[in-house]
Amino acid sequence: MQRWNDHLRPWTLYELDKQAHKMIVAYVLGKHEDACNTKGFDWNKVIESGIFEFLQRIVITDIKPPLFYKIKQDKKKYAELNAYVYATVAPLIHPIQHGAFLKRFKSYLIEDEHSSEDINKAIVRAAHLYATLWEFRLIERANPSGYDIHHIREELTVLHEQTYYLKSMQQLVLSRTLNDFLDLCAELRYQIRWNHLHRVPETSVLGHMLIVAMISYFFSLDSGACPVRCRNNYFTALFHDLPEVLTRDVIRPVKKSVYGLDDLIKQFEREEMRKIYAMLPSDWSSEMRMFTEDEFSSIVTVNKTTRHVSSDVISKRYNYDRYNPRDGAFVETADKLAAFVEAFLALENGIKNQELSDSVEYLKRTYRNVTLCGIRIGEIFEEFTE
Repeated sequence: MQRWNDHLRPWTLYELDKQAHKMIVAYVLGKHEDACNTKGFDWNKVIESGIFEFLQRIVITDIKPPLFYKIKQDKKKYAELNAYVYATVAPLIHPIQHGAFLKRFKSYLIEDEHSSEDINKAIVRAAHLYATLWEFRLIERANPSGYDIHHIREELTVLHEQTYYLKSMQQLVLSRTLNDFLDLCAELRYQIRWNHLHRVPETSVLGHMLIVAMISYFFSLDSGACPVRCRNNYFTALFHDLPEVLTRDVIRPVKKSVYGLDDLIKQFEREEMRKIYAMLPSDWSSEMRMFTEDEFSSIVTVNKTTRHVSSDVISKRYNYDRYNPRDGAFVETADKLAAFVEAFLALENGIKNQELSDSVEYLKRTYRNVTLCGIRIGEIFEEFTE
C-alpha cells in the first residue's frame, strides 16, 4: 500500500513503513509519559492501539484522509465503516489469544470518539501526526508549487500543534537529539530487504521491523505472557534491526561466506550503536542495548542480574513483571517467519528465483517440528503452502 501516490515523490512511501515509524515515535513519547507516571498510561494499550489502527488502515487504504475525517464526523457513517472493518478483519485475528484480542479490537472500533482523550490513544495519534508530517516534508520538497501543498502544510501543522498538550510531545519538540534519532530510524525505509533480488512486493528494513514486532506480540499473547514480557518482546522486535541504519542490511550469504564475518559485523554494530545511544537520554541506553545487541536471547532479571534462560523456563518460573522477562526466541522466530512470508509472497506474485524458493523450503524444514511455549510454530509455516 503506497502513500502520497497523488503527488510526485522522491521515494516510494509505503503505509507499512509509516506505521513502523509511528510506533517508534510512540515509544519515545511513551518513555516520557512513563517517567512522569501519567495517569492511565499503559504500554500494552499503546502497542495495541497502534496495531488496531494499522488493521483499520489496511482495510480503508483507498479512502483519502480528507474523506476519512469527514466520515468520522458522521457518527452513523463512521460506525458503518468500522463495522465493515471489523467484519473484514475478524476472521483473520480471531485465533489470537483465543478471541480476547478480537474483543479488544471490537471495543476499540466502537468506542465513542471522545475516547481519544485516553492517554494511550493520544500518544499513538500524536505519533501518527509526527510521522505524517515527516513524510510531508519530503513531498513538499518535490512539489514546491503543488496546488494543495500550502493547504496540507497548514492543516498538518495545526493538527500537530494540537498534540502539544502532551508532556511527552513538549519534550520531543524541544529535543534536537531525539528528533535526530527519529530521523535516523525513518531512514531505514530506504534500505530494501533482499536488495540483491527483485521481489514483489518489496519490503524495507523499517517495515520488516514492524511485522516482526506484531508477530512477536501475538506470540506473547498466545503464550500467556505477563504485560512487561509482552512489551519487551514487541519493542525488542521493533528495534532489532536498528543497527542496520549504520551498517546496512548485509545479506545472509555474505555473512556466512567468511568464517567469523558474522561475529565481526555484530561487533562493529555494537561500536557504531554508541552514536545512537548518544542521541537518547542516558537512562534509556541499557534498555536500547537489550533491544539491539542481544535481541535473540531469552533473558530475565533476578536480583538486578541478567540471566539467560529458555523461553519455556520463563513461562514456567519467571512470567512476572518483576523479572523483566524478554523472549529472544520469540523475536528470532518472528524474524524468520517474516522473512519466510516475504519470500513466499514474492513467489506467489510470479517472481521466479531459486534463492527465494530455497529460503522458503529451508525455513519450513527448519521449523517443521518446533513448538515454542505451547505454540506450534511449524504449523504456522505449513499453513502458507497448504
